[in-house]
Amino acid sequence: MNDDRHSQFRDAHSDRDRAEHVPSTPQTESPAYRLAFADKDFLCRDELRPVRLQLELLKPQLMLDEHGIESTIVMFGGARIPAPKDKDQARTKTLRDLSHFYDEARKFAKLMTEKSMVAGGKNDVIVTGGGPGVMEAGNRGAIDAGGASVGLNIVLPHEQAPNEYVTPDLCFNFHYFAIRKMHFLMRARAITVFPGGFGTLDEMFETLTLIQTGRMERVPFLLFGRAFWEKIINWEALADAGTISEEDLDLFRFVETAEEAIHIIDNWAPAPPRDSLPGRDD
Repeated sequence: MNDDRHSQFRDAHSDRDRAEHVPSTPQTESPAYRLAFADKDFLCRDELRPVRLQLELLKPQLMLDEHGIESTIVMFGGARIPAPKDKDQARTKTLRDLSHFYDEARKFAKLMTEKSMVAGGKNDVIVTGGGPGVMEAGNRGAIDAGGASVGLNIVLPHEQAPNEYVTPDLCFNFHYFAIRKMHFLMRARAITVFPGGFGTLDEMFETLTLIQTGRMERVPFLLFGRAFWEKIINWEALADAGTISEEDLDLFRFVETAEEAIHIIDNWAPAPPRDSLPGRDD
């Protein structure tokens, strides 16, 4: 973090360190004596939730700014999709068959990172959820290209360390899913979605809803693996039922390869947010 200060007052670091070395007395050992910003128990109180939300929004924002990252390429996808070399250990035949998307995700991230580095490495930086499967492939592809990538992890009931390919200084951990989702999208220049489960579907539909309703600018929104997505979601049935409009089916594209995805991103004509909802404002 940047420690440059523009104040004549004592800095918080110094007072925190000094407070940790005062003589031990009944008064100084009391929780009431702890500095509020250095009191972990106090910060975890229910009443401090608004402060924690603000901190989770602010910390990654400041650190990404300090690294000069201006835009990102988001890679959503399943944690359970194995690398092809490990596909025989997959639980199901479908997961084994989907393993080639690990390599496709890795190739996509490598090619995007190479293009980013030519332009200085501050734009189109790969960002994943920092976990295994497709997420690992994305961060690994950035490493293959010699570049940096972001990992947005979240604390889960089971132990899960970030994958080893996330750039350490760009590896963040979240308590709040909502704030994590904001960081996925705040700098996004394109969204890619590989096959996945509940988490991937949640991220995909929330992002599509933001674009559909004009709360977010349109960006390239690419679904890898038409056969998978058309098997698990009957997109046309939603339009036929009238619960979405025909125009909503144009908010995303199906792709199969890294090269196809990059071609769409490179040739994307910027579009403003929607100012009306097709099918609802008629």
